[in-house]
Amino acid sequence: MSFNEDSAVKKAKQDLAERLGVSESEVRLSSVENREFPDMSLGAPARDEMAAQMIASGWKIVLENGGKNYEYRADKYQLRLKDYKGENHVVVY
Repeated sequence: MSFNEDSAVKKAKQDLAERLGVSESEVRLSSVENREFPDMSLGAPARDEMAAQMIASGWKIVLENGGKNYEYRADKYQLRLKDYKGENHVVVY
């Protein structure tokens, strides 16, 4: 799968709604911004993951539900959820 900004936001909203057990319409986009990340894990490595140390360009996506913010990171190849319940998660790779 190849992402652009819009498709990454859409997939992030779907993922968060599923994780929280809410309707996708209850998940609100707070912000999305272009970002350069320090490595190929987008600065959000999953447990025991090794990542190539190359700058990766993508998007920082912040979603909101119930007064709480959730941070996703994406590039054109992957989508990650950062620090959800104390861990980083690879959503799509």
